[in-house]
Amino acid sequence: MSKNNNTKNEVKLKVPSNFFYGTGKRKCAIAKVWLFEGKGKISVNNLEPTYYFGSELDLSDMLKPLAYLGLLKKFDIKISVLGGGKAAQVGASLLGISRALLHIDAHYRQTLKENGCLTRDPRVKERKKYGLRRTRKAPQYRKR
Repeated sequence: MSKNNNTKNEVKLKVPSNFFYGTGKRKCAIAKVWLFEGKGKISVNNLEPTYYFGSELDLSDMLKPLAYLGLLKKFDIKISVLGGGKAAQVGASLLGISRALLHIDAHYRQTLKENGCLTRDPRVKERKKYGLRRTRKAPQYRKR
């Protein structure tokens, strides 16, 4: 029965021969993004983005590069994301869309750079150290 629910939310976008590709990374998430001429349809792992991410806010964050350039309804977007959490996947998708837009027109670089869409966020989780409980939390010190 759950299979029927997924088929309602599935969006199959066929990638034509003329497309623009960009890769985005954030924490452990990797997003592969294909842009091609269309009417503004978006597919994330063959699902609708609001269904996949669970909110409109994440979708609006992800589409900021297109909004800054006024290209929201000009391109269909196919995104394949893997790894990380939802926030990291949204950030990776944003970077992937921005990089794909640079292949369309190099003059977009200035606008995207000013709005912070081309910056790869380097923050990742710090590893746990031996002798500690977490990354930096140490056991309580006892004098006696």
